[in-house]
Amino acid sequence: MQTRLVTATTLVATLAATLAPIPAQAATPVRPSTAEHGWVTSTLRHMSLEQKVGQLFSTYVYGGDATGPTAADRAANLAAFGVETPAEVIERYHLGGVCYFSWSHNLDSPRQIAALSNGLQRAALGDGAKGRVPLLISTDQEQGTVLRMPSPAAQFPGAMALGAARSPRAARTSADVTGRELRAVGIRQPYAPIADVNVNAGNPVIGVRSFGADPTLVADLTAAQVTGFQDDARVTAVAKHFPGHGDTATDSHTGLPVINHSRAEWDRIDAPPFRRAIKAGVESIMTAHIVIPALDPSGDPATLSPTILTGVLRGELGFRGVIVTDALNMAGVRAKYGDERVPVLALKAGADQLLMPPDLALARDAVLRAVASGELTERRIDESVRRILGMKYRQGLARSPLVDVEEAVRTVGAPEHLAAVTRVTDPTLTAVRNDAGVLPLPRADRSVLVTGWDSAAFAPVATVAAGFTARGARATARPATLPSDTVIAAAATQAAAHDLTVVLVNKAWDTTVTDPRATQQRLVAALLATGKPVVVVAVRDPYDIAYLPGVTTYLATYSYTRAAMDTLVRALHGELSPSGRLPVTIPTAEGTGSVLYPYGHGLSW
Repeated sequence: MQTRLVTATTLVATLAATLAPIPAQAATPVRPSTAEHGWVTSTLRHMSLEQKVGQLFSTYVYGGDATGPTAADRAANLAAFGVETPAEVIERYHLGGVCYFSWSHNLDSPRQIAALSNGLQRAALGDGAKGRVPLLISTDQEQGTVLRMPSPAAQFPGAMALGAARSPRAARTSADVTGRELRAVGIRQPYAPIADVNVNAGNPVIGVRSFGADPTLVADLTAAQVTGFQDDARVTAVAKHFPGHGDTATDSHTGLPVINHSRAEWDRIDAPPFRRAIKAGVESIMTAHIVIPALDPSGDPATLSPTILTGVLRGELGFRGVIVTDALNMAGVRAKYGDERVPVLALKAGADQLLMPPDLALARDAVLRAVASGELTERRIDESVRRILGMKYRQGLARSPLVDVEEAVRTVGAPEHLAAVTRVTDPTLTAVRNDAGVLPLPRADRSVLVTGWDSAAFAPVATVAAGFTARGARATARPATLPSDTVIAAAATQAAAHDLTVVLVNKAWDTTVTDPRATQQRLVAALLATGKPVVVVAVRDPYDIAYLPGVTTYLATYSYTRAAMDTLVRALHGELSPSGRLPVTIPTAEGTGSVLYPYGHGLSW
């Protein structure tokens, strides 16, 4: 079939249909119910100052079992926290929350995760004495390129892919299913959705984690996911990263970004998604370790800025929920003040939850000393603890903190959830270029080389090769992640002996990182030089094509999950027609502001 460009008229009509308002959304209660007020007040009354301060902190713990971690995890806990088991960390510090990660060995299987959550909750509640509070367990389950729950959990496309599909309903479905699976294993606070508007193609930390470059689209999909998480799945949505991390050229993990938007630009670009999230009733908002002089000329990162958190977020935007900091072990928040001052300054700025300080004991003791000296009042601590307790109550943790392990096993990866993944993923694929008319491919007995960037966790190269094999081709999988010159030469030799090459690229534009990403550019150039047909697929940022001269066939999947690769293979063979449209502008590589492909561009066949 002949390739056709999605016209501007079609785009406008489709946008009008897909961005239609979703069903009414409940706002965060202005006043708590009588039952909530009673539980929060009673619980707070029986808490010591140390217990209250503990509620402010959420951090990682090492191990997949609350009381019986491995020897290596015991040693890691001892080094970080002075005790050996996750349960002992909870008890020693009266923690209000725990954040799960793969690297801290918390996430293995639905059964294990649910059992760990129950063990941690029992440690938090102890003997049930008054003043003991259930934990709020969290994780970064944005989906796409940032997800923590391993298979068989439903692995949806990430935010920018959803932006390409332009469907609030699909965004809501993704949040709903994701939230249900998290809740089943005891996780009540996914750190999602991303409300950042990615207007900087060189953004090293947000990129495809954002829904796109249009504030209205990002606002619509952010609100849809808030509804999916909270109203449908009954977990706490976290809109991040306030006041907007989308126009940074510095990664706040390694430095302190400065955004030079004027106040008018901030109101027009960065604020709308957060305003919509608040209107949709978002329970929690995460801060960004960024400086925006137009909002606060002090040079303090937003996480530590009373002007931004108390003045803008609470005062101007009217947010009444829980403000959680981004991780306090990131360089962006540590650049100006010492680790002992950061948690105190964050609370003085208006934050409630303090996430992952680099030294938990130091941070906790600093807050206690600040109360003792009068720099912070116990009343100020109580304000944050009340918000946190109220959020826990609304999540049902006061009534039922434990989960049914067998139900968790049945829920995570349920067939209907995996079917929803396919439905949501299919409309996200974006065909950007098909000048030579190579696509769609007929099923044929041809030799195909699949090479390029790969992931041990998802194996996209092998997944695509298997898809070709299933359709009658003789496919060879040759992963070449950041390849050496020797690997590039060998891949080119192999490509010359095949009828077709499919090459996957991941942030090929970014040559500023330690790994020389330009090797991906050289790999693509070598494959093109064979003269054989080459299909280039960006499995992360769609911007790569600007740095790959000579490419005539190019698609963007925005993520490398198995579902995304399955959708890709089916589209390559004409089994579905690509319908995704760029949710960002792709600029030329020269940095002059020229546009290579405009917002809304997309091909279909």
